[in-house]
Amino acid sequence: MSQAPAQAPKSVPSMYQVAPASPGSGSNLIAVCFSIGAFMIAVLGLIVMTTADNSAGSGSQVTAAAAPIPVTLSEFKITPAAITAPAGDVKLTVTNAGTQVHNFTVPGLNKKTKDIKPGGSETLDLGELAAGASYDVNCTIPGHADSGMKGTIKIGAAGSAATAAASTSDTMAGMNMDGANPDYAAMDARMEAGMKKSLATFTSGGGTKGVGNQPLAPTIDATGVKEFKLESSIIDWEVSPGKTVKAWAYNGKVPGPWIRTEPGDHVKVTITNKLPVSTDIHFHGISTPFDMDGVAPLTQPAIKPGATFTYEWTNANHPELGMYHAHDHGQVAVLNGMFAIFQVGDVSLPRGKTVSGTTIPAGLKVTQELPIVLNDAGVIGLSLNGKSFPATAPIVANPGDALLVHYYNEGLLAHPMHLHHVPTLVVAKDGIALDSPYWVDTLNVAPGERYSLLIMPTTNDIGVWAWHCHILSHAENDDGLFGMVTALIVNDPSKPKAS
Repeated sequence: MSQAPAQAPKSVPSMYQVAPASPGSGSNLIAVCFSIGAFMIAVLGLIVMTTADNSAGSGSQVTAAAAPIPVTLSEFKITPAAITAPAGDVKLTVTNAGTQVHNFTVPGLNKKTKDIKPGGSETLDLGELAAGASYDVNCTIPGHADSGMKGTIKIGAAGSAATAAASTSDTMAGMNMDGANPDYAAMDARMEAGMKKSLATFTSGGGTKGVGNQPLAPTIDATGVKEFKLESSIIDWEVSPGKTVKAWAYNGKVPGPWIRTEPGDHVKVTITNKLPVSTDIHFHGISTPFDMDGVAPLTQPAIKPGATFTYEWTNANHPELGMYHAHDHGQVAVLNGMFAIFQVGDVSLPRGKTVSGTTIPAGLKVTQELPIVLNDAGVIGLSLNGKSFPATAPIVANPGDALLVHYYNEGLLAHPMHLHHVPTLVVAKDGIALDSPYWVDTLNVAPGERYSLLIMPTTNDIGVWAWHCHILSHAENDDGLFGMVTALIVNDPSKPKAS
């Protein structure tokens, strides 16, 4: 068993102290040498006595603590992905060799490095760990674990050797492009197999239980007041095929119900809280009175588990496009699924206007109004409307249709959303119609923002067009497409329509 090193004396005894020598004094120089020699003999003697005392008390020799195990972070992997360490005090030296900020987290031990900048490193002390224990590890920067930054640490017998061998079970060990001997054929094979599997699931409808963004019908009393009833709870939610999580939800769906009202409506929203913690509802982007803003304890008491609360107000006399979500425990509840859409009237469209040479028909009629809620964190993770590819159902249209798409960002990161080939016209920001609409193929949507887009496919757009976040690690990993990906299918009128 290791022993603590002996502490040095707090001060040197006076017999070993050396008086300053006066210039040219030979006797003082001899005294200095003698004193230094005596001091060294005393220190050696102290070390020998301490070692002898420790040996006598423990019956074993002093052993040095195990050296920290090196771990490297990069885009997007942890090397080694399978870490082994001997039982006892386990330390890791974590180095960020990538180009982005990363961290190293052991959730089961509640241990985590700081967010490490590129080129930086940190020693992480995991404490005394017992043989046979195993822990998951990951990077908690949104999207990084889903992109491959995860692994395990296993604890062997005391005295066993630590290993830096990478696991091939969950990562492309030995196949990385930045490795010494990349196996490009293996990389291609894995990508092709993953893409075939996911595309088959995607084109068949996603294959998961539960669909969010469903319209919620109100009850309307004799005075015309529209009341919408909500229930907050923790549910099982299938994010992607085979991946079911404990989501926080409104009315058992992610996103929660789509609430549609009109300008000037008298509105009530009544929520019953079946969460294990208190909650509230903030109507983000909607004009409500101060006491209906939903920020406990600032504007109201928190809604305790089992309690019911009613929000009530009269809508503004103009259209608004907002979201509703929890503010109390929002950093957990919202990221884990408690978000939904609140709409007041219709977004104004630039009918009859000419934008960059293209005239919008004066009689344009919207054939589909489509919400796309973005998320990147919590148990839901990288997702569109609470689903991760291939569970993100494709959007199907015909030439001549007019799609009104609303982006809502309920995540922690900005997402540059990109639709291949088909032009998109940005017509409103946060529900407010733009005086000068503009065409884009990629639109950056920051947390809390809403953008409204008009998409009008023609016969030139027939095909299946990828639609995804252009932070590529949010849309593709070693197995192909995943996360924030869907597609726009523009039917060929001369062929049977896609369903």
